[in-house]
Amino acid sequence: MAAAVILFTNVTSAAWAAPQASSHSITTYHKVQIGGVGIFYREAGPKDAPTIVLLHGFPTSSRQYDALIPLLATRYHIIAPDYPGFGQSDAPDPSAFPYTFDHLAKVMDELLVRLKVERYSMYLHDYGAPVGFRMMLAHPERLETLITQNGNAYREGLGKKWPGIAEFWADPKGHPEVLETFLSFETTMQRHIAGTSHPERYNPESWLNEFAHLAKPGQREIQSALLYDYRTNVAAYPKWQAWLRERQPPTLVVWGANDPSFIAAGGAAFKKDVPDAEIHLLDAGHFALNEKNEEIARLILDFMGRHSE
Repeated sequence: MAAAVILFTNVTSAAWAAPQASSHSITTYHKVQIGGVGIFYREAGPKDAPTIVLLHGFPTSSRQYDALIPLLATRYHIIAPDYPGFGQSDAPDPSAFPYTFDHLAKVMDELLVRLKVERYSMYLHDYGAPVGFRMMLAHPERLETLITQNGNAYREGLGKKWPGIAEFWADPKGHPEVLETFLSFETTMQRHIAGTSHPERYNPESWLNEFAHLAKPGQREIQSALLYDYRTNVAAYPKWQAWLRERQPPTLVVWGANDPSFIAAGGAAFKKDVPDAEIHLLDAGHFALNEKNEEIARLILDFMGRHSE
């Protein structure tokens, strides 16, 4: 037991060597009703510390942050929710719940209001970007800092697959093969390992669990609706960029530079609108935390230490 305690205090910070500090990295799991939909979220860290909201990507959930949360929660209050239709949140039928990014952002806003989180930093990954940007534009006074990890906001960040997806946007019924590929097992796996030089760092259970989730009844309709609605995100890029230029939020970019979906140019592009943005293009893929978790955590802690209240 003594060895385990020593290992834990070494992994965290000497400043948190007191025994009670270990409680700060315990993650708790919750589910609340927002507009009649059960929304699941992970929470960790001291509630009187600055809050970081972790918004997940497709087709995963807040589970993608399991290894990052304990490293940040020694100093910060962490909230990591699952969107409706993802993870442990409810997945209402699309006939009763419109699956659009506008709606997902509204639900996430309402969740934070329910939790009485009035000011926060955001970590955006993949689908987290369109959800998060909508939240930031609706309530700019709530944002303290912005952290993006392959959360795209620029056309130059769109990789080679996107022209095919644009054909689906133009004619969803005429291009069913685009949706089939998007939801396939091979694509689900490649989202993790494509572009990485360290495939051994990726747990196969990640894509096995994601594919099992995508195979659940109703998921095809849910994900088809969101893939179609993604066209509104690309159309909104100029508005998001104008907002960045106007507001100049403290911005940290930690980008998996080998991501074939949201390519490195998308991370570098933030510098155009936020000249003081800190850009780190990492030797990693789309799910960069799987291979650069500790490095990203160090970058966040350093950045937050200089910019958070």
